[in-house]
Amino acid sequence: MKKVEVVFIPLPAMGHVIAAVEMAKLFVESDDRISASVLMMKPALDSTTTKYTESLTASTLPHRMRVVDLPSLEHTDVRNTSTSWMASLAEAQKPHVKEFVSKIKAQSELSPHDSPQLAGFVLDTFVLGMHDLAAEFGVPWYVFSASGAAFIGLMLYLQALHDEQKADLTEYKDSDAELEIPSLVNRLPAKLLPSMVFKRESLPHFLGAARRLKHARGILINTFKELESHAINSLSNGEIPPVYPLGPIVRCKGNSYDVGSNNINDYKEIMQWLDDQPPCSVVFLCFGSWGSFSVDQVKEIAYALEQCGHRFLWCLRKPPSTGKIESPSDYVNFQEILPEGFLDRSVKIGKVIKWAPQVEILGHKAIGGFVSHCGWNSTLESILSGVPVATWPLYGEQQFNAFELVIELGLAVEIKIDSRRDLSKDGIIVSSDDIKRGLKLVMEPDNETRKKVKEMSQLSRKALMEDGSSYSALAHLIEDIMGN
Repeated sequence: MKKVEVVFIPLPAMGHVIAAVEMAKLFVESDDRISASVLMMKPALDSTTTKYTESLTASTLPHRMRVVDLPSLEHTDVRNTSTSWMASLAEAQKPHVKEFVSKIKAQSELSPHDSPQLAGFVLDTFVLGMHDLAAEFGVPWYVFSASGAAFIGLMLYLQALHDEQKADLTEYKDSDAELEIPSLVNRLPAKLLPSMVFKRESLPHFLGAARRLKHARGILINTFKELESHAINSLSNGEIPPVYPLGPIVRCKGNSYDVGSNNINDYKEIMQWLDDQPPCSVVFLCFGSWGSFSVDQVKEIAYALEQCGHRFLWCLRKPPSTGKIESPSDYVNFQEILPEGFLDRSVKIGKVIKWAPQVEILGHKAIGGFVSHCGWNSTLESILSGVPVATWPLYGEQQFNAFELVIELGLAVEIKIDSRRDLSKDGIIVSSDDIKRGLKLVMEPDNETRKKVKEMSQLSRKALMEDGSSYSALAHLIEDIMGN
């Protein structure tokens, strides 16, 4: 039996690493002939990513899969907001990747019947500078996207706009312009473009990634046909490599409570509290591994929660010192940040936590709504769980994701679509009135959004089943990989 090995290289940021690891699991669990190695570039963008990768041991991973830490390059400053760190880190890690892959190649030549043969690379959208290694080893390379199909369409559209029409994309930051993007049905307000497009220092990296997409063997996307049918169809015009929608690929229940928590008791306490709440009665607030707010914004959220009266579970993280680009940390005491008496007044209906096992929480019957930053992994987790979202994007491409969820797909309600914050400073304060309005909308028991999300949840599960759309896409992809 022919055995092959596929090498995954993600950007060392939480959402990207999760997408790569879960996609690699999908490969090895779907076909006995495939092994997978996920190469972790160091240093990671934040401590949460580091903790997550440390939890990925042989005992927690499927047979024929490994997560390998590359040597840490401490001189590469991952806190550089220019996004140039992505390119410099990938370039600096090339020799280490080459060394690792050379061993796979040598081993397969020594024992061709027992050792897997290198079949190709699967590269994160934002580490495509590694693609020349594939040519060096004489194998194809594929792209995997930690965002959706519409975002891939956006990348290609903006690259054409820049290269062919000579548009200055940075000028769209405060523009009232609306863009007709083939991967969207509706016109997109230009101010909702990803943050890195507005910055002259990061724009070249974004455009370079878009240009390289067209030279891949295939594009693997964590989405499913029923969710993004228009976007997927728009990418199937023969002008770019084949697109493989393989999702929703999310973390399974039961393997996330070790991330960000040193104590299993935290997990048990949260789940016990949810067990005591009525079905669909709790709104869950969580903003990803980089989500935190200023003192004034925290107070507005607290006022909104008190005024709307819904039960709530709120993951509250401490922002780094002003001007520092670091991931949030834990509060020693929530009293120091919340309005005086808030915890006492809300003790019967709410719980404030420092860390959240998100997959398990979203899958709990007590959860009725999710206030989210709209990271793509969180979006898919909420859809799979059938929980409607109230959008509150913060950074990256989250404003675009929020637009897609609310306007394109009707699977979310809006707190704000255009809220944005720089990782090193606070954004504009969202008022308690806006938050309260969003909370009431997302928790309405029989609204159209909730019905649509429940229907999409069922479709997401069918997509992964035998003969489902994502199942079939994976079969075609494996056929292509084995055919190489």
